[in-house]
Amino acid sequence: MKVFKFGGASVKNAAAIQNVAAIVKQFEASQSLIVVSAIGKTTNALERVVLLARNQQNFETVIQEIQDYHQQIIQELDINDPDFNNTINAKFVELKSLATQTDEYDLVYDQVVSQGEVLSSLILNQYLVQQGLRSAWIDARHYIQTDNTWRGGKVDWEQSRKKIQGLKKNLQSQLLVTQGFIGATSDNKTTTLGREGSDYSAAIFAACLSAESVTIWKDVPGVMSADPKRLPNAVVFDELPYQEAAEMTYYGASVIHPKTIKPLANAGIPLLVKNFDNPALPGTRIHECKIDKLPPLVVFKENQCLISCKVTDYSFVNEQQMSNIFTTLSQHDVHINVMQNSAISFSICVDYREPKTLRLIEALSKNFEVYYNTGLTLITIKNYDATTFNEYRQKPGILLEQSSRSTLQVLLRL
Repeated sequence: MKVFKFGGASVKNAAAIQNVAAIVKQFEASQSLIVVSAIGKTTNALERVVLLARNQQNFETVIQEIQDYHQQIIQELDINDPDFNNTINAKFVELKSLATQTDEYDLVYDQVVSQGEVLSSLILNQYLVQQGLRSAWIDARHYIQTDNTWRGGKVDWEQSRKKIQGLKKNLQSQLLVTQGFIGATSDNKTTTLGREGSDYSAAIFAACLSAESVTIWKDVPGVMSADPKRLPNAVVFDELPYQEAAEMTYYGASVIHPKTIKPLANAGIPLLVKNFDNPALPGTRIHECKIDKLPPLVVFKENQCLISCKVTDYSFVNEQQMSNIFTTLSQHDVHINVMQNSAISFSICVDYREPKTLRLIEALSKNFEVYYNTGLTLITIKNYDATTFNEYRQKPGILLEQSSRSTLQVLLRL
């Protein structure tokens, strides 16, 4: 049994969904589980709906645009089943109701934004059935159980495993289509697993089902040594060890969601990254292996914020003060990308996510003199050689630089 994951770009329109169906047929995935993201830029549009509704502005126009977009795809796929069309229309009625909820913002966000994956999976499944495939739609929220950490639900692995393993019998004779990115609490409130979390969903299902492999279908030929849009000479890795791939995601490589590797590595399940435009390409295989010398990997992470905490009583930064900083970071659920300290200050680089980052800065200001810069780019060079090491250290506008035996990081204003 295999798990396939198709992202938003791979189901962005009718032609793309037809291509997904062709891939499923080509790889004889009749006993597979397919995890699908929201169509195209639907998630971004649904985020706008939440914001507009919370600010008591007109959000129904955006919902209508989303509905028209999906209906056009349905028409182009020539899906004419009345019951199916009634189901889709009901989802948009429900969406309007969800947007007007008055609960806390992040809770409402999860209820609304999750509908993108529900819609895309319904459409894909209906088209696969129409193409004569034995396919069934399942609701991921009935299988992936999380706590109530809205916008970043933490998986209850014991409960999720019990539920997901019940799918094994169904998978013996058909393929199943479900949603990435979403789960539910024990009291059936929808949660999301973090932005771009569909890869993680695929890993959860695969680990609980002891799948043969997970294949993530992307618009790139595999995992590359850099973003080819930035560095045209980037090369494709034929294979990578789990640990190397995990570190890449930690530093911000966007090809795989950061939480994806761990459950697969623990279960010994290989992860394949393949190109949906050219399925014949070999792609990249991430598994337990040893590679003597990897080429330099360059990762650009934008929208960074450098926060410097300076002591105010002329004392040095000691362990107690650093402990206070780390406690505050944990309380505000902020992840550090780079940190560096001097005698009287402690600097951290974090993703700039307003207003969360501003709340963190406000909290730190109670005990420190705080300075911060936004609009920065963090460049990480993993497995650097002499050429890349010297090249990136000489970039103009560097605010922070840090190197170890194998990794160089520079934070700069581009």
